[in-house]
Amino acid sequence: MDLNPSDGYEFSKGRGDVLLIACGALAREIIALIETNGWSAFDVTCLPAKWHNTPQYIPEAVREKIQAGKSRYRKIYVLYGDCGTGGLLDKVLEEEGVERIDGPHCYAFFSGNDAFARKADEDMTAFFLTDYLARHFDKLIWQGLGIDRHPELKDIYFANYSKIVYLAQDPTDELRARARAAADRLQLDYEYRPTGYGELETSLRTIA
Repeated sequence: MDLNPSDGYEFSKGRGDVLLIACGALAREIIALIETNGWSAFDVTCLPAKWHNTPQYIPEAVREKIQAGKSRYRKIYVLYGDCGTGGLLDKVLEEEGVERIDGPHCYAFFSGNDAFARKADEDMTAFFLTDYLARHFDKLIWQGLGIDRHPELKDIYFANYSKIVYLAQDPTDELRARARAAADRLQLDYEYRPTGYGELETSLRTIA
């Protein structure tokens, strides 16, 4: 499964009665969990992952998805952290009467929110990669931040980072190599933490 990191995504078998509205960066993991567990209740719609660079678009886009799905689905559940919206996403969800997965971002709910919070001081200078970010590092980070065109930006953007932490959901040798190569490219230390799907999986199990 090779999902475009910039685009939204729809996954529906036409019989689900629970709509999952998710960040496109989670599409691969969500669909893997659905298919592995045979969860037939879920339909999935994803907003573009690139909106993490413009999080002001996320709250109202989620609202539009909610309003479009209310008459069709028994339940709607949102798979986003706050993701830089400054509380505006939660305001929309409160107004629409819809819940979301607990946590500020996917790094926290993949790690487990409590475990992530316990490491907050230790990870103060960490730049996190998930499977998705390791897979698309060149497109989203190296090219997306313009480092390929202006190499001097690397030291500006990453001046305060000391390490890359790879939070691995379903790691392969290729993904581990990509994550380590990203650390080498940024001249940062490297740490590998296998998390599995964390609270993304447990949250879906509660509503499946």
